[in-house]
Order: sequence, then structure tokens, then C-alpha cells
Amino acid sequence: SLRELALDLEEGADMVMVKPAGPYLDILAKVAESVDVPVAAYQISGEYAMIEAAAERGWIDRDKAILESLTGIRRAGAQMILTYWATEAAQWLGRDARR
Repeated sequence: SLRELALDLEEGADMVMVKPAGPYLDILAKVAESVDVPVAAYQISGEYAMIEAAAERGWIDRDKAILESLTGIRRAGAQMILTYWATEAAQWLGRDARR
């Protein structure tokens, strides 16, 4: 994956993306430390499905799990996160910012 990153940068990439985000937080952190372009992370449908399924069964608090997963991705170095919860998370963050 880091070889692909180097090739992308050599080809003039304006940004790089790590996918899937959650399982590759270590790679995401290495990428964020080593590049001078914006770093995006894509939270794939499997990550989404796992949280939704666990929440539906009452095993986890859905909203807390979503925010924790996004926080972990951000802490690992992503400047942008592509997620199926983008609209919902933006509403939560906007609401919290107004408090």
C-alpha cells in the first residue's frame, strides 16, 4: 500500500486516500506522517454495516460507536473522512459547535 502511495505522489496526486479506514488506522497514521498532501480516509460499507447491525441488536450505542469510529480515524491523521454517516455526523458536530 505504501508503494502505491509513492507511485500516486510521483504521478502528481493532489491528495491520497486510505481505504478501508478502520482496519488500516496504522497505515493511515504512517501515511499522514509521511506526505505533504491532504489525507482522506474512506470508511467502507462493511464498517458501516458492522456498527449498524450491532446497534440494531442492542449490543452497542449506535451514535457513540459512530462518533468513536470517526474520532479514531481523525486521530490517526485523516483530514477528510468519507463515510455513509457524513450528513448525520455533520449535523451532530454542528449542533455541538453551537453549544
